[in-house]
Amino acid sequence: MKKIALLGALALSMLSPLTMAEDAKPLRIGIEAAYPPFAFKTADGAISGFDYDIGIALCEEMKVECKWIEQEFDGLIPALKVRKFDAVLSSMSITEDRLKSVDFSGKYYQTPGKLAMKAGTVINDPLVDLKGKKVGVQRASTYDRYATDIFAPAGVEIVRYSSQNEAFLDLTSGRLDATFADVVNIDDGFIKTDAGKGFALVGPDFADEKYIGMGAGIAVRKGDKALADKISAAILAIRANGKYKEVQDKYFDFNVYGD
Repeated sequence: MKKIALLGALALSMLSPLTMAEDAKPLRIGIEAAYPPFAFKTADGAISGFDYDIGIALCEEMKVECKWIEQEFDGLIPALKVRKFDAVLSSMSITEDRLKSVDFSGKYYQTPGKLAMKAGTVINDPLVDLKGKKVGVQRASTYDRYATDIFAPAGVEIVRYSSQNEAFLDLTSGRLDATFADVVNIDDGFIKTDAGKGFALVGPDFADEKYIGMGAGIAVRKGDKALADKISAAILAIRANGKYKEVQDKYFDFNVYGD
């Protein structure tokens, strides 16, 4: 009997963390793959981007399998609530308003909002200079809420889109005067591309925590503290072991995590 017990213990000790992880329940993650450079589709239809690579690194750290589920941004939180997935990793800012309906991990990056308009446009006071102009935002984003509460009462016409890419298209076609979004998304996903020629980042940075948030975090269902804590610990771990910087440097030449 002792020999059998010893063999059993030896067999268990030979199981690698990865092997044990294969028996664990996959982590189903919701993502909108239309927000470069954070998430986008490659030519062969695969999801790529900073969000995706960070998610893979976090799943490896937590020793679970990532299962990615695509969803339009404005449907991410509703789908999370009905258990279509377990978490949302899609450049979702941590805001007081969202914290009423979901919980978040700690932040995994933080960047300000910005306006994009035709190159040469000067915006000193957005509430004055944008009056009467059309500004495009992604529906249900922090920029949508800010524009609705702050820009619209000042006489700015807000036009909402299912994806930020649609706003970029209407900006280039002249159907918009400006778009309001994350500075990195505008710069890398639009201005630095052929489609963005003739356009520029203008005006001040927008970083009001009430609207723009406390950084992008990973959303989980309200009350799922165990998963939120596990993800937060994994974020700290990949920042400590160099994996975060490895992913960051693939996409950015600056500290995207913020202060």
